[in-house]
Amino acid sequence: MNGQERRAAILERLRESEAPISAKCLADEYTVTRQIIVADIALLRAAGHRITAVNRGYILETAVSGLLKHVAVKHDAGAIADEFYAVVDHGGQVLDVIVEHPLYGCLSANMHITSRYEADQFILRTKETGALPLSLLTEGVHIHTIAVKDEDTFDRIIRALSDLGILVEGN
Repeated sequence: MNGQERRAAILERLRESEAPISAKCLADEYTVTRQIIVADIALLRAAGHRITAVNRGYILETAVSGLLKHVAVKHDAGAIADEFYAVVDHGGQVLDVIVEHPLYGCLSANMHITSRYEADQFILRTKETGALPLSLLTEGVHIHTIAVKDEDTFDRIIRALSDLGILVEGN
């Protein structure tokens, strides 16, 4: 299989997958190194494919149905799971995290947390890697873009975050 065929196969694999696929998994599947997969992903992105790296691997972006909303919250690292659960348990998806850094300006990272399982995997990965959440750069203040199907769903999420005492604002 040449590089072009492999990239086409990777793209198809991402289209079919309902969960992120790690570079290691793709490398094992196509019998190449992880670095070759990373380069393939870069070439696919350069060709216009919306491939996003999340903490669990790569996903192919699809159009989000419903509404996109932003919510500002403030909490320490110990409340991350509660925050994610408040969103996903009430019908939302955490698409990203955004912080306003005094030196670098707006920093963001894709998340795509759609379930308690994915929230738990994110927390586990932070423990395994020792990596700190972006929100710790801004004393816990951060914004999430969340996808919801309607305003009622968003209102439920806002109430849940407020009940946790972590809501700064939502719009």
